[in-house]
Amino acid sequence: METGAGLTAGSPTGRVPAAGSALALIRAYAAALGASEGAVARAILAQPAEIPQWSTQQLANAAGTSTATVIRACQRLGFRGFQHLRLELARESAPAAAAPAGDRVDLVFEAAVAALQSGRIAVDRNALGRAADALAGARRVVCTANGFSAPPLQDAAMRLATVGRPVEAPVDILAQQFAAHTLGPGDACLALSHSGANAHTLAAVRAARRRGARIVAVCSYASAPLPELSDIAIATGALGSPHTVDPFFSRVGHAVLLQALVGEIAARVEPADTWEMREVVAGALTDAAG
Repeated sequence: METGAGLTAGSPTGRVPAAGSALALIRAYAAALGASEGAVARAILAQPAEIPQWSTQQLANAAGTSTATVIRACQRLGFRGFQHLRLELARESAPAAAAPAGDRVDLVFEAAVAALQSGRIAVDRNALGRAADALAGARRVVCTANGFSAPPLQDAAMRLATVGRPVEAPVDILAQQFAAHTLGPGDACLALSHSGANAHTLAAVRAARRRGARIVAVCSYASAPLPELSDIAIATGALGSPHTVDPFFSRVGHAVLLQALVGEIAARVEPADTWEMREVVAGALTDAAG
């Protein structure tokens, strides 16, 4: 999965915090940290709403310390690292859904609309165009995503195939890395991660990058390990319920953004490339017997 809650064995408390307690945990144990690590805790508490959009370096700058100290401080406070802290703070700061007065369905659809509106504002159109150019012109495209991010990218890979793109989207974690190792200059890797910190996705992206492939990333956060490894990154912003590990509404935004990307790619390929794909669909249709 993209995220996970829980404290590390070396945390001051040694136990898992209750949901929504990240800030309370930091406040309670900041005093137990050394000078440099304590500065990191104070910087987090000073601007908790901004931390989910920051990089490790930005927090280090705010605390007047190093990125290694930031990571160490996060682990001392009970998180797996800075990326885990970011996601916990994002969930904690997200507006909680009001108790349903009647129709819970309305609440879900309203949250989905809010996610789409946020993504529409956040998406960099220039980055989207450059991503479409890179993927339309690539010799091969390998897709990599894991956990909750896998379904939207699998769907997009199928749609890329319908517009004539030579695309591979292995489901297996190791198969993604094997495919990434076969890429080279002229190829592209399309990666999706809500957190931008999924270890398996990052491993495939690093392999593709070492082989000379261009990296196109879709992520909820503009500052995260995945965008930092990419040639072109598109961020949709992070939304969702603060008490769930499933970033469903962010995935809604990812799915719609990927559809927009496929549309841009389709406009850049020859119409003849899609004709045979239509024939495949037509061949799968069967008339019912009279």
